[in-house]
Amino acid sequence: MNKQINRCPWCLKDEIYIRYHDEEWGVPVRDDIKHFEFLVLETFQAGLSWHTILKKRDNFRKAFEGFIPEKVSRYTEKKFQLLMLDEGIIRNKMKIAAAISNAKAFIQVQKEFGTFDKYIWSFVKNKQVKNKRKTISEVPAKTELSDCVSKDMKKRGFKFVGSTTMYAHLQAIGVVNDHLISCFKYKQV
Repeated sequence: MNKQINRCPWCLKDEIYIRYHDEEWGVPVRDDIKHFEFLVLETFQAGLSWHTILKKRDNFRKAFEGFIPEKVSRYTEKKFQLLMLDEGIIRNKMKIAAAISNAKAFIQVQKEFGTFDKYIWSFVKNKQVKNKRKTISEVPAKTELSDCVSKDMKKRGFKFVGSTTMYAHLQAIGVVNDHLISCFKYKQV
């Protein structure tokens, strides 16, 4: 790791965080499977640290069959119970149920908009919100944009999509660029 590179200070905890920051966080996502992956992971992250989720990410990918919404939407009670026994993921009944119901809502959005990607990017007219934050303390927990996205997604049947969760989601998928201006990724994304 090159210590001369300026990064957002939140990612300096360890290599997992640094790799996530450098390779994924804030990079615009355009693939629906990747959109669903981030949505599922954000659902499970609610009330926990993102670091906890990143450490279990491969387990989540296996448990949720590559984050393919069509597969997850067909999960039965038996599959639900198997997930509740899976020590590799967060075993929370409400979050597992939300992942399954969110897969169904995700598919409905795809049917209406053609792709989930078109839907989520429509909130910003397909143009990334590029903030100019100098310090972490300037980054809000939620915004009018995340309020709007959250409200619309709840109306469409999504669960665990409060405004704070949705702001973190919009940052992760690159709809919002909240890399600090001093960070090397700011201009790249």
